[in-house]
Amino acid sequence: MSEQDINTRVEQAYDENSIQVLEGLEAVRKRPGMYIGSTGERGLHHLVYEIVDNAIDETLAGYCDNIKVDILPDNIIRVEDNGRGIPVGIHPKEGISTVSVVFTKLHAGGKFGGSGYKVSGGLHGVGASVVNALSEWLEVVVKDGKKTYKQRFEKGVQVTELEVIGDADSTGTTVTFKPDGTIFTDTTVYDYDILAQRLREQAFLNAGAKISLTDLRPGEGGEDGEQKHDIFHYEGGIKSYCDWLLSKTNKQRIIDKPIYCSVSNDDSAAEVAILFNNGYDTKIISFANNMHTVDGGTHEIGFRTALVSTINNYAVKFKKMKESEPKLKADDILEGVIAVISVKLKDAQFESQTKAKLGNTSMRTMVNRLISTKLMEYLEENPADGDIIVKKSLAAANAREAAQKARETSRNKSGIGGKTRMPEKLTDCISNDAAKTEIFIVEGDSAGGSAVEGRNSTYQAILPLWGKMLNVEKARADKVYGNDKLTPVIVALGTGIAENFDIEKLRYDKIVIMADADVDGSHIRTLLLTFFFRFMPDLIETGHIYLAQPPLFRVSKGKQHFDAFTDEEKAEYIEKLGGTADVQRYKGLGEMDPEQLWETTLNPETRTLLKVTMQDAELADATFSMLMGEEVEPRRKFIEENAIFATDLDI
Repeated sequence: MSEQDINTRVEQAYDENSIQVLEGLEAVRKRPGMYIGSTGERGLHHLVYEIVDNAIDETLAGYCDNIKVDILPDNIIRVEDNGRGIPVGIHPKEGISTVSVVFTKLHAGGKFGGSGYKVSGGLHGVGASVVNALSEWLEVVVKDGKKTYKQRFEKGVQVTELEVIGDADSTGTTVTFKPDGTIFTDTTVYDYDILAQRLREQAFLNAGAKISLTDLRPGEGGEDGEQKHDIFHYEGGIKSYCDWLLSKTNKQRIIDKPIYCSVSNDDSAAEVAILFNNGYDTKIISFANNMHTVDGGTHEIGFRTALVSTINNYAVKFKKMKESEPKLKADDILEGVIAVISVKLKDAQFESQTKAKLGNTSMRTMVNRLISTKLMEYLEENPADGDIIVKKSLAAANAREAAQKARETSRNKSGIGGKTRMPEKLTDCISNDAAKTEIFIVEGDSAGGSAVEGRNSTYQAILPLWGKMLNVEKARADKVYGNDKLTPVIVALGTGIAENFDIEKLRYDKIVIMADADVDGSHIRTLLLTFFFRFMPDLIETGHIYLAQPPLFRVSKGKQHFDAFTDEEKAEYIEKLGGTADVQRYKGLGEMDPEQLWETTLNPETRTLLKVTMQDAELADATFSMLMGEEVEPRRKFIEENAIFATDLDI
């Protein structure tokens, strides 16, 4: 079965009788957050998604294969599709044009039991009317193959009747709107990259559909001054999605191409693509009616359960494992798996209004049967691939057992289970109040010695590191637990790592990485941040990780002195001191005396820290993979791209 078979064409008539109305529009402007989640940046972009989703519904029905999204000057949005066009006849219940009904009545659409759509991404049918209600103005142009119609609304209120403005030899709908600045008070500026990510996703999920995005705002050009423009068009559908996700890592596929399978019946359809790679991470992305179910749901449960049982059954059936041996666990089989699950069904049930988790039990059964049957068939027909997959799962199982032993050894060495023995090189602080303490992870013993002498011992702890550190991007958990450079960090922080991580046990509020401003220092920072991201991501997400920023120069004249972080600052300070001054270049943290280290790097009143943030977990994951891969140049830009200045100090 091909990807295109998923989108079965709806043959019933799509006219004014297909549109059903449940209630009016009054509450939207008063409580917009109830309908779009927020009135911040996320809600602003959600307006575009709602209109695009309506065009995608036409794609699902088999009538639309071209969607254009333009960001016009003044952040006006225009969405054009070549679907059937919104019905223009008089609605039988409302007595007004059906276009007016769609844009002024809440819960009006072809998704509420009418014959307009077999499946739909919209659960509540509020899309067009909510966008209209939250726009300063909105105009809709409809082509029905004979005539072109136009209607205008302002703040949700119809200001013109639906009128004929010309002839038409094609069909489609164009919606143009300007978000209302009195509603979206934080910002009305659209982010091209955010829209591109969503539209790319929709193109993957609807094989063959062409979705374009163009930024026509002045000054928002791409390279060489050209306007930003992307066309998202993937004939391979979710198979192409798996390939694209792999391209954002530095991992390699272990079988030639993604395994694809699909099934459909009268009311629902499911398709799954699975790509096995040589990494250690698992990435499963699921969708229901083109909506990203970030919290998973029944379709994901069905997939995971079937994948684990099928690989185990295959391994036993073809004597890759003995029946008496312990079965492979889910974590063993899912290691190095990238999977995309897309289901489409009538009357989708979500566990929240944000559509984050699918609740239809029928989809668990459908996906489970699909994987159990089709994956087994694939493995039997491709024994070489089956052998590779089972061997990788067995290797993961062996590593898991080794990690468990390493954890137990680490606990015993650190006294876990009794009184914890802190690392020998840790010089702890006096205070036990984790909310007021900070630990400096320092590069080298010499810098550590100066830091110990220069610190405030009441609330500042020092942990020096030495030697080459493990690159955790290329290591399993058992190697991390047994690493003599990382174990002191794990024990000192007290939280444990990976599945044993508990942020409530964190012993310090601020964890400051203090390394020299040279290539070696940058490498150490990157390795430590990779470790925190892979095994203690909550520390980054909750704002506990900082980078110390020691100055490069001391510019002085008489009793006056300034610390400069760049050559430009150095020149400014020299000029400020009359054009002549003594310039001392700090060679490294280890060569600063305790007083200098306190003044430049440790003192909360004079120091500068970079607070590490991870706003987009998926982007961060791809970034770390890229940084730890073969290319060296991206590492040099890491700090600028993944940290923001924060002049601290008691946050």
